[in-house]
Amino acid sequence: MKKQIATEKAPAAIGPYSQAIDTGSIVFISGQIPVNPATGEIPEGIEAQTAQSIANIKAILAEAGLSMDNVVKTTVFLADMSLFVPMNEVYGREFTSPYPARSAVAVRELPKQVLVEIETIAVR
Repeated sequence: MKKQIATEKAPAAIGPYSQAIDTGSIVFISGQIPVNPATGEIPEGIEAQTAQSIANIKAILAEAGLSMDNVVKTTVFLADMSLFVPMNEVYGREFTSPYPARSAVAVRELPKQVLVEIETIAVR
């Protein structure tokens, strides 16, 4: 079973992919960049961009009937590893123990020249 998850409370996909796919027991959320779905604007700074990316993830999780407590794995893509500490401070406030597994990597470039993108896997 493969069901598409989509909500207007998170940015629409900007290519041939889904915001999320629900397999029944696992929900795979595509990488969320910090685009405000209501305005299309991207906030300034890594802290605000991390918060917006996570807000987008929360909206998709809610559409799937889930919450941040269901998240088991994230991958954080950063424009530069110097952004890790401030990203991690915002990220750490959004999760509770046991924290999800996580990878964090620096990449050459992200869509729309944002500073962060977060990909998420959640379970029912």
